[in-house]
Amino acid sequence: MARFDVAFQEMPALAVQGGAADALFELGLAYCSGRDVDVDLIEAHKWFNLAALRGNSEAKRYRSELASEMSRAEIGQAQRRAREWLAVH
Repeated sequence: MARFDVAFQEMPALAVQGGAADALFELGLAYCSGRDVDVDLIEAHKWFNLAALRGNSEAKRYRSELASEMSRAEIGQAQRRAREWLAVH
């Protein structure tokens, strides 16, 4: 899979522009690894979920792995955030 050499600050703009699955996946990676942001598993799950919905199969695996480390409440919050994002994009 192609990797993006783009500053994290530019990633949300890329993700919003058409919701490109790879850009959404990269946001998930940033939040689960703490790359340029604090680690936030809820945000990571949200972005992986959105990337998976757009067809990124690797995002499905990452989302599943994260879910095993999260509470049901955290997963629910991540899913709500994903639905909110979809409602405006």
